[in-house]
Amino acid sequence: MNFGGRGGVGNMNQMLKQAQAMQAKMMKAQEELKEARVEGNAGGGMVSATVNGQGELVGVKLSKEVVDPEDVEMLEDLILAAVSDAANKAREMMEQRMGSLTGGMKLPF
Repeated sequence: MNFGGRGGVGNMNQMLKQAQAMQAKMMKAQEELKEARVEGNAGGGMVSATVNGQGELVGVKLSKEVVDPEDVEMLEDLILAAVSDAANKAREMMEQRMGSLTGGMKLPF
């Protein structure tokens, strides 16, 4: 196999350096996402859920008015809606941050 002499090896080294730099940027972005927080709400803000930029649930807050022992199903629905809202916001944030690093190329996470 002929890689075009030293030019081929130089190009390969340059590509390797670029790949390593990209990997370092991606790892930094992942750490930043882990520390980032987004909040989702439901019930007019009576239920809020906080997730990090990786979509992990890190907090839930409930207004006292929404806690009704006679209507647990409504509370469950509100919690689910708030968590879903926060997860969608986290996914959007992740796609924006990672998309800027990959030039818009979709990567599986």
